[in-house]
Amino acid sequence: MDFDFTKEPGRKLQKPLKEDSIIDPMLSIITPFYNAGAFLEQTFCSVMNQTFPWFEWIIVDDGSKDLVSLEILERLAGKDRRIRVFHQDNGGISTARNTGIRESRTEIIVPLDADDLIEPVFLEELFFTLEMKPEAAWAYTDSVGFGKREYLWRKNFSSIRMKTENILVYTAAIRKKWLLKVNGYEESDRSFNEDWHLWLRLLAAGAVPVHVRGYLFWYRRKDSGVLYTIQQDQELKEEARKKIEEAAADVKKNIPVREYPVKYLSESYRLPRSYHGTRKVFSPHGKIRVLLLLPFMVMGGADRFNLEVCSRMDRDRFEIGIITTIASDNEWQQRFAEHVTDIFNLPDFLDLENWAEFISYYIKSREVDVLFLSNSHYGYYLLPWIRKEFPDLVIMDYVHMEEWNWGAGGFARTSGVMNNILEKTFVCNEKTREVMIRHFKCVPETVETLHIGTDPEMYDPDKVDTGYARKKINIDESRPVILFPCRLAPQKRPFLMLEIAKSLRDKIPDAAFIVVGDGPMLKELKETSVKDGLTDTVYFAGRQDDMLPWYKDASLTLICSVKEGIALAAYESLAMGVPVITSDVGGQSELIDERVGRVLPMMQDEAKNYHDRTYSPEEVGSYVSAIVSTLSNPEEYQKMCTAARQRMMEGFSMQRMISKLEETFEEMVSDEVLREKRKTVSEALKMTESCVTESVSVYLRWRSEAEKGNQYFQELKKIREKHSACTRELQSIRNMRSWKLVQQYRHFMDRTGPGRFLRTIRDLFRR
Repeated sequence: MDFDFTKEPGRKLQKPLKEDSIIDPMLSIITPFYNAGAFLEQTFCSVMNQTFPWFEWIIVDDGSKDLVSLEILERLAGKDRRIRVFHQDNGGISTARNTGIRESRTEIIVPLDADDLIEPVFLEELFFTLEMKPEAAWAYTDSVGFGKREYLWRKNFSSIRMKTENILVYTAAIRKKWLLKVNGYEESDRSFNEDWHLWLRLLAAGAVPVHVRGYLFWYRRKDSGVLYTIQQDQELKEEARKKIEEAAADVKKNIPVREYPVKYLSESYRLPRSYHGTRKVFSPHGKIRVLLLLPFMVMGGADRFNLEVCSRMDRDRFEIGIITTIASDNEWQQRFAEHVTDIFNLPDFLDLENWAEFISYYIKSREVDVLFLSNSHYGYYLLPWIRKEFPDLVIMDYVHMEEWNWGAGGFARTSGVMNNILEKTFVCNEKTREVMIRHFKCVPETVETLHIGTDPEMYDPDKVDTGYARKKINIDESRPVILFPCRLAPQKRPFLMLEIAKSLRDKIPDAAFIVVGDGPMLKELKETSVKDGLTDTVYFAGRQDDMLPWYKDASLTLICSVKEGIALAAYESLAMGVPVITSDVGGQSELIDERVGRVLPMMQDEAKNYHDRTYSPEEVGSYVSAIVSTLSNPEEYQKMCTAARQRMMEGFSMQRMISKLEETFEEMVSDEVLREKRKTVSEALKMTESCVTESVSVYLRWRSEAEKGNQYFQELKKIREKHSACTRELQSIRNMRSWKLVQQYRHFMDRTGPGRFLRTIRDLFRR
């Protein structure tokens, strides 16, 4: 994944300090401090920016001599009553940490050095991981190395591996009772691997950890400090090795660990639980607070829409948070984080059965006004329970398209089922609105078309230099470029694009197709392109963060999807003055007409043949003809480019969409009639509470089985890939006619081992 190491947490203080959070802290941060003033300010900001404000921060000055560092410590400690400073003679990092543990007033300890950083949700996620997993002794996250070295650190936990290699960082949320059970950190006159030593002693005592997914801890790498000192001093290094070996010898067995996201979910039926706490994160309640319930944050049209909502809404009037419900690398999370208050990826730190409780905690602790849902299957099935629990909450959603190839309509169907719970459903085109009303029987007044649009100021061809994309791919400026920008998945029919490219070579031999994007089909698409001899016709640019240069150098944009709402790529292409040739799906024809491109009939049955890769000659030919006719007349082509830009300027502005959302949020929050209607629905659902909770429970059970099925499918896919590779090698061995055959046979036996593959090779030799 792409990771921006410049986006360090704590660069600045993000929000005013919360004065009343000193009351009843729920966890204790312990920081040893020794002449560490140079980095303390950034660490201070990263702690103060935590979304979980109910902590105490104990800083133990371990005999610092640097007056400047002590002045910085005193100044920062005076800014927040949650900070308590203790001074002691120099005794080392373990002594300082143990002092902090003794002085702590909570049952959860978080060690944090004075130069390291934590992401805003670090404390909150680890606290709730331990809250929901009472059997766990500690919880930790993945980490980011920064400073002198930059890297991402994610290792699956293994207590056996821990005996010879420290795969954990020092910071975590640790139950105090376990620290006391092993007498805290071992104190010594000489430095050694204190944190590794502690983890081994905890494992030897029977402690079980939880591994939370997410790069939430930033570990500053520098040419100094305890670990650097040990590595440079051979005597210290040897002493440390002996101590670790002694502690490792007491770890007798492989300790089980909870690795998030979990592969298999609970097999039992669990009813959703509501969080009963009353603490509030913000004070006062001065803005409309919006919770976006999403599947994930990755490259794609729906996610770009979500990102636009987060980045463009007026932050003086709206406070936005995000919760996601599908396990993912969330490649775009850093982008979203720039514009929202907090992001919680539920699969990364909680079991599915605990998600409802955390969502209810979030709504209560943030005093959420609006729940805005998009493409979260879990979110839709939780809506009746949420409405029952929160009668004042505005609930809305956005449907990007109907999809007949799964779920009898996809999210359009789940939205339609929940029409009486939802107060407003926005859709991205008129065709989808008609489907919602006619097919799914939604009340017409509750469904409204809201075209996404784009920003014509950002997508302005006059502000972008020509030639960047062509130079990067090494394509001559005289060649016409057909841009294919999308996530490479079945919905986009990328193999149809290859067929179009093959056929177009007979008409326009120098045409170049540029594929911008990645996805599950990328590898196979590249292989097929080579096999079909398209290496000089189809070029793969990979995923690009900035699409402007690629539109600028394109002659046309090709969209041949089997399903779209209105493709965001179509909006962007037209805004850049680039005509679009598209399949007639979703609302594409609402945006594209003969003046700005071509809309071609869909000749593939979405419901029956969604995954097919055999396309009719008529369909392939229609695209080839459209491309040829569009590019063959330069004068008409230029008129089309001008009209494309003009169409976006006149009727499809992104700002118009954002303004409509803001206006709707404000109206629905303040409308008393709607508020009474919400309460009526909530009371009705309370009368059928057992049905509401049971439906969620059944969904959880179904989701668990679906996750298992997906896991089995992935394992089967690996087996098939291995079998295919072995079969190819067997065939190559069979075809050999030289003295090397026996050597090859023996080598193959060594690699594959006994069993079916060996029987297969013997059968081949016999034949």
